[in-house]
Amino acid sequence: MADQKFLQELEKKLWTSANKLLPSLDAAVYKHVVLGMVFLKYVSDSFETRRQELKKAFTDPDNDYYLGEDADDIIEEELENRDYYTEKNVFWVPAAARWQYVQDNIRLSVGSSLALGGEFKGAGKMLDDTMELIEKENPKLKRILNKNYAQLQIEQNKLADLLDLIATIPFTQDTLKAKDILGHVYEYFLGQFAAAEGKKGGQFYTPKSIVNLLVELVEPYKGRVYDPAMGSGGFFISSEKFIEEHSGKIKDISVYGQESNPTTWRLAAMNMAIRGIDFDFGKEPADTFTKDQHPDLKADFVLANPPFNQDEWWDGSLEGDARWQGYTTPPKGNGNYAWMLHMLHHTSPNGVVGLVLANGSLSSTTSGEGAIREELIKADLVEAIVALPSQLFANTQIPACIWVLNRNKPQRGKTLFIDAREVGHMIDRKQKAFSDDDTKALADMFHKWRANSDYEDVAGEFYAATTEEIAKQDYILTPGRYVGVAEEEDDGIPFGEKMSALTATLGEQFEESHRLESEIKKNLLGLGYDV
Repeated sequence: MADQKFLQELEKKLWTSANKLLPSLDAAVYKHVVLGMVFLKYVSDSFETRRQELKKAFTDPDNDYYLGEDADDIIEEELENRDYYTEKNVFWVPAAARWQYVQDNIRLSVGSSLALGGEFKGAGKMLDDTMELIEKENPKLKRILNKNYAQLQIEQNKLADLLDLIATIPFTQDTLKAKDILGHVYEYFLGQFAAAEGKKGGQFYTPKSIVNLLVELVEPYKGRVYDPAMGSGGFFISSEKFIEEHSGKIKDISVYGQESNPTTWRLAAMNMAIRGIDFDFGKEPADTFTKDQHPDLKADFVLANPPFNQDEWWDGSLEGDARWQGYTTPPKGNGNYAWMLHMLHHTSPNGVVGLVLANGSLSSTTSGEGAIREELIKADLVEAIVALPSQLFANTQIPACIWVLNRNKPQRGKTLFIDAREVGHMIDRKQKAFSDDDTKALADMFHKWRANSDYEDVAGEFYAATTEEIAKQDYILTPGRYVGVAEEEDDGIPFGEKMSALTATLGEQFEESHRLESEIKKNLLGLGYDV
C-alpha cells in the first residue's frame, strides 16, 4: 500500500509539473522529450548506485574486491573500470554524461553561454551530446536514444527546468526496484500521452489491465515471444513480471518485435535495455505487412494489440502472400484479419496467439471476414473469446475483445466464451480498470476449463461452446450469444408490492416537481418575467 501511494504521488507530481513547464508542446513530441530525460536519470542513478557498491567493497577487508589500506588512488582508478558495471548489467556512463555533471552544467549552457571544445552549446545541444556519448559507450543502445533536443522549438531554460524536475525522481525506494519505478513512470506517462494524442483504437498504448489479462491467459513461460505491433513493448514487460512471479527465469524467453513508428520503436528498445532483456526488433522500424523483419520466425507465443479496423494496411505486393494461404484473402479496407493471419503464420505448431481486436471482428461478414472466421473455427484454432468493458482504453470507446488462438488446443472442438463487460472498477470519470483479483478470476476460470478441471459454465459470464453450436450461430463469436443472462436472485418481495412502492415514490417525485416548477415561475415573475 505504501509503495502504491509513493508511485501515485510521484506520477501526479511529475505530470502536473511537466505540463506547467511545456504547456504548448504537442504530446507526440513531449513524450520523447520527457521520457528521454527519465531514461538518462535512470541509467545515471543505476551507474552511481553500482559505483557506491564498488567503493564500499574496495574498502572492506572482508570483501573479495578489497584493494588494501591507503589505496585511494587505485580505488579511483578502479571505479572507472567499465567491466565492474557491465558484469552487473549496468550501463557504462562516461563522466561527461553523468546526471550530476549534466545538471550542474546545463544552466551554464542556456543562452549559449557554455563553450566546450571551441563550440558554444545550448541546453538542447548538451542533452544531444550526452545521449550520443551514452550510445557510443553502450552498443545495445545504438540508434535508440532521442538525440534531437537541439532541434525542438523549446525555450532553453525550460529544458533546464524540466531536467531539474526529472532530478526529483527517486530511483531508490525501500521495497521497490529502480527498474520498477522507471517502468511505472514510463507506463503512466505513456497512458497520459495516449489520451492526449487521441490515438485511434488503442494504437501505441495498451492499458495495463488488458496486457496483464492477456499474459495470464497465454502464460509465456519459455520460448520465443513475438509482438508484430509492439508499440512501447508493454507485453514483453508484463511477460517479464509474469515469469518472475511464477519463479521462472527471464533468460528462458527470447523477445521479437516489430514497430513502424521510429520513435516508438526506440521507446520499446529502451524499455528492454533497462531490464536486461535480449531483444530482436529487426534492423529498423518498418511496416509489418510489407517489410516483415522476422520472415522465418515461428514463435511459441504471440501477444499483440494491433491498430483497430486499420483501413490503409493493404499494398499491391501482398496479393497472394504466403500469410493468407489456406484462407480467404483479408479485406483491403480493414486490417483486423490480416493481423490475425500474420500472427498465425508466425506461430509454431504448438504456439498460442493472444490479441486484442475491435468487437466487429466477432461478427462482421464484410468482404470475406465472415469466411475467414468460419475457416478459423473449422480449423479448430479459436480457443477463447473475451468480451471486454468499453472503458478500458483511455483513448477510444470502441468496444474491444480478446482472441486466444491455439494451434494445439487441449479442448478439441470447443471454444470458451467469457463475458467480462461488467468486470472492473472506474479509476476516473472516463476509464475503467481490472483489479488483480479480477484478472486472476478470469484467468483461473480459463485455465480450469483448458485443463478440464473443476470448470462449470456460469450464466452471464462463462460458456464452453462446441463447434456445432457456433455453426448454428452462423460462426458469429459474440460472447453474449453464448453465455446467456445471469439469473437474478429472488428478493422474496411480490411483484404487486414492488410496483405499489415504486408508483408511490414516483407520485411523490411528480408532486415535488410541480412544487418546484411553481416556485421557479413565482421567482421569475418577481423579476418581471412571465413564463
